[in-house]
Amino acid sequence: MSTLVESSEVTAVEVSCKAALLKVVLTDGRAVSAPLAWFPRLLAATAKQRAEWELIGGGIGIHWDAIDEDILVASLLQPGNFMRLPDEALQRTAQTRRRR
Repeated sequence: MSTLVESSEVTAVEVSCKAALLKVVLTDGRAVSAPLAWFPRLLAATAKQRAEWELIGGGIGIHWDAIDEDILVASLLQPGNFMRLPDEALQRTAQTRRRR
């Protein structure tokens, strides 16, 4: 007898980088964005390097081979749990969440 287990984990389906912003579209329809300043390798990368990404782990993360960068979707949804951001960035994120 087999059992099907559905994952409730949200995954990425599309990624784009603008001049100073990483944007990730999720399977549930949300779009999450974060400043490229949070990811120094992406910030320093060329536009071509930023455009050459691939989904990893079925979309739980994004990988940029040319700059050896990996970002988990979970880290974008809850940055304070996964990243060591400058205190100012964490405070702004927390303030934004409290306003919602």
